[in-house]
Amino acid sequence: MPRPVRALPSFSAYRHNTLMNSGNPPTHPPASASPIRVLLVDDHEVVRVGIRTLITRDPGIAVVAEAGNVKDAVAAVSEHLPQVVLLDIRLPGGSGFDGCRQMLKEHPSVRVMVLSSYADSETVMKAIASGASGYLLKEVDGEGLVKSIKNVAAGGSVLDPNVTHLVLGRIKSGDGSQENNKLSSLSAQERRVIALVAEGKTNKEIATAMGLSDKTIKNYFSNILDKLGMSRRSQAAAFYVQNTSALERYSTPLR
Repeated sequence: MPRPVRALPSFSAYRHNTLMNSGNPPTHPPASASPIRVLLVDDHEVVRVGIRTLITRDPGIAVVAEAGNVKDAVAAVSEHLPQVVLLDIRLPGGSGFDGCRQMLKEHPSVRVMVLSSYADSETVMKAIASGASGYLLKEVDGEGLVKSIKNVAAGGSVLDPNVTHLVLGRIKSGDGSQENNKLSSLSAQERRVIALVAEGKTNKEIATAMGLSDKTIKNYFSNILDKLGMSRRSQAAAFYVQNTSALERYSTPLR
């Protein structure tokens, strides 16, 4: 039996408060839809060939480029503009974490999904903190991988069920530090704003997502900076990512 992949909603797709309860996108896109453009990044050619063979059986997915190291991967994103990047963590010329951050800095709309053989909590949390929209183990079957690519391309987020318990364990081991106390001073609406900022959204995009004006969002973020004792947007976003769990960020409702 195929092993199911658990889907977690993204900020933009989330509309319910129930944890890990988002609707997956349709298995097959409408006939008129263009295939999802995918970049494969792995330093082993045989792995790339295998993944490409599996996922391109679905007409809704097209592999537009491949790369075997961080430098080539970042360049391929700029050249081919993929919608989804399947990224290994251990790569020549730098880690997948660095590659993920650089890709998202240069192309915020790209969705990065880590495909790794590492199932330790540190690697999983680093990947999520780097901005990855999902984390799957390489033992995932073809059907699960295809569904995950479509979910991520549609704005969702995924965690392999074999690593979800690691994330939950990190949540349970929270130490109630001063940093978390700072975040607790934020109102529910302010937490929604900073969650979207941490995802890389602009004030205009946040305003649209939340149904508010740009000015209101600016006021909210000014209050956030005051409460956190910070002056820069990037500083506040990094602080939020470092001091919240992956599941909390993925489950922050817009309203």
